[in-house]
Amino acid sequence: MIELKNLTYAYSGHPSIFEGFGLRIEQGEAWSIIGPSGCGKSTLLYLMAGLRRPTSGLILIGDAPVLRPRPQPGLVLQDHGLLPWATVRENARLGLKIRKFYGPDGRHAPRGPRMKKSDLDQRVTYWLKRLGIEALEDKYPIQLSRGQRQRTAIARTLAMKPDLLLMDEPFSALDATVREDLQRTMMALHDESDLTRLIVTHDIEEAVFVGEKILLLRGAANREFRIIENDVAGLEDFRNQIEFREQCDNVRELLGEPT
Repeated sequence: MIELKNLTYAYSGHPSIFEGFGLRIEQGEAWSIIGPSGCGKSTLLYLMAGLRRPTSGLILIGDAPVLRPRPQPGLVLQDHGLLPWATVRENARLGLKIRKFYGPDGRHAPRGPRMKKSDLDQRVTYWLKRLGIEALEDKYPIQLSRGQRQRTAIARTLAMKPDLLLMDEPFSALDATVREDLQRTMMALHDESDLTRLIVTHDIEEAVFVGEKILLLRGAANREFRIIENDVAGLEDFRNQIEFREQCDNVRELLGEPT
């Protein structure tokens, strides 16, 4: 469970992005976060990951306060962040390789027993196969499409067994067909696991498809944010479903966009 209690945050010399903000996210929920540019969507993810610290208030994850960067969350960004000189397999294994240098110290890597190299290799292989890029494991990023690079970045993140998956506009630079395919893949993975997932997006259809709950941020220190319970998330043939279109129109109206 994640709780944000009376959260306030402002960049130095700027008005507050969040002021007295409160939110509760249960284990295993899939959330999408949408709102106008500059309203604090990405900042909220970085606060949850411990990469930024609130001006005041408290963030609790599993009853433990977030006071510094946590090793448990997985963060997927729009620009992939792949090493150009490393293969797909090497990139997918990168997080596990870095953790090895620290050991399970609870600060840089989650506590627990050290894993054998063979076990780690099997974990990477599983995610390469699960995400459909095992045949590309010896390729370099320059040889991949945007969608294949993003799949590699997702494999790298999931191989570390995160307790929380934070995704910052991960599909926005992809072609429509590739984006929809990855959206479906992420919904299938969510259905198979108890992993809590939050995805930031500017795309209303994406927000409605991938978010069982939709958080609408509005600016003005987000004092009047909205949460939509979204029972049409993951609908088969979603674009042709009346319920899906109605929910998109609802979100669009709440955002103040023309229908």
